[in-house]
Amino acid sequence: MDFEGLVAILGALVGLPWLILHYVTKWKTAPKITDEDERLLDEMQLLARRLEDRVLTVERIIAADNPDWKPGLGTSQSSYLSDRQADRPIDTRFERNMDRRN
Repeated sequence: MDFEGLVAILGALVGLPWLILHYVTKWKTAPKITDEDERLLDEMQLLARRLEDRVLTVERIIAADNPDWKPGLGTSQSSYLSDRQADRPIDTRFERNMDRRN
């Protein structure tokens, strides 16, 4: 057997499994999201929802007071909030306040 054939066989039998196992161990030792990070992400998502609600409320008030006002991009629900829209309680305070004004 010549030298090139031996290198090819060793490369296939030793090199490829070593390369695969090397990257599998690198993947397993990669940093994971901690419970603290997950809690922080949940808290930030809740804060983003609350801020979005506030912006929508302000835009509804401006639209009610000024009919010529052109609403901006924030008048519809953001796509990142749409997955939880059914879980969110409906805030009827704005409609009740508008009924009292009229």
